[in-house]
Amino acid sequence: MIKKIAFSLLFFIVISAYSQNEQISNYKYVIVSNKFDFLKQADQYQTSSLTKFLLKKKGFTVFLSNETLPEELVANRCLALIANVTENSSLFSVKTKIDLKDCYGKSIYTSKEGKSKEKDFKKSYHEAIRMAYSTMSDLEYKYEPKKENKIKATTVVTKVLPVKKSIPLVKEDTTKQETVLNVETLYAQTKPNGFQLVNTKPEILFQVLNTNVKDVFIIKSKNGILYKSDTSWIAEYYENNTFIVKKYNIKF
Repeated sequence: MIKKIAFSLLFFIVISAYSQNEQISNYKYVIVSNKFDFLKQADQYQTSSLTKFLLKKKGFTVFLSNETLPEELVANRCLALIANVTENSSLFSVKTKIDLKDCYGKSIYTSKEGKSKEKDFKKSYHEAIRMAYSTMSDLEYKYEPKKENKIKATTVVTKVLPVKKSIPLVKEDTTKQETVLNVETLYAQTKPNGFQLVNTKPEILFQVLNTNVKDVFIIKSKNGILYKSDTSWIAEYYENNTFIVKKYNIKF
């Protein structure tokens, strides 16, 4: 059981290291900060210059942040990792790490801690930085441009059909028009096969016949129908070649 756990842990470490190296290899350049936060002056004790020299040994193309950069890097800083040295020193020793971040400030790789007890500042910083660099043996770099997903272009051939000339609809009656009048209340009186509809005078306006469709009637003696729409009733019919539409409230 212990062997299986140890193997699984080792496998995870190897896969993680491979993935990390693959990611770092996508960066073409490294920019080393010309002044680290724990120092008062730019490249004090030649700490930035030493870091640049060591990272070049890994195969990186390295620039100090105050140097002239290639045009493509000026246009796109995300082509480079940003290298910085951090310090966690005590009264009797200098402790440093080398940190690589992307253009968004996300840490991509951090070395283990390098330590020096030298009393001379320059010697102690150099020894600590070199020791931190020595822990980066797991970092292998060979520039490989990031592969971008390419979408295969597909030519779509669209068949253009000839446009058919529209055929004008033949109007049954050129004098036909629609007229909508005011709403009027009618009262339904039962008759064989339907109803007669009377107004308040009273006078009979329509005689309507039942159909097999709910709330739809045929208007007798007129070329039309009566049907329910929401809470109202609509009468549609022809009168002297004019198409009439009337809306009613009908009390059945």
